[in-house]
Amino acid sequence: MYSIHQVANLCDVTTHTLRFYDKEGLLPFVERNEAGNRVFSERDLGIVKFICCLRNTDMPIKEIKKYIELGVNGESTVELRKDIILAHRKEVIRQIDVLKKNLNLIELKVAFYDSYKVDFHNEH
Repeated sequence: MYSIHQVANLCDVTTHTLRFYDKEGLLPFVERNEAGNRVFSERDLGIVKFICCLRNTDMPIKEIKKYIELGVNGESTVELRKDIILAHRKEVIRQIDVLKKNLNLIELKVAFYDSYKVDFHNEH
């Protein structure tokens, strides 16, 4: 079992973020110990890591909640969950394409400054 601090550390988020996710209904599977503290199983940790992946790739909280709720409902929702992930993958690929185009423009600007520096030094 993992504490909220351990999970935060392993997922590179804050405990505040995990508490927020819990409050938003993203962690309905997490249990509490006798002291009332959240305790995470190995399975819970894997789910939290995936939730963090979805957030890091800009999936809205509302959509993650829908995905988690479908998961709680069991095997009958596998196709719906897959559809959500496929749609998100498509969006992530679109984001990557945009980033690649922007990186190409940045690389052109770097090349411009590299040649400017060479030309400037050759003239003086």
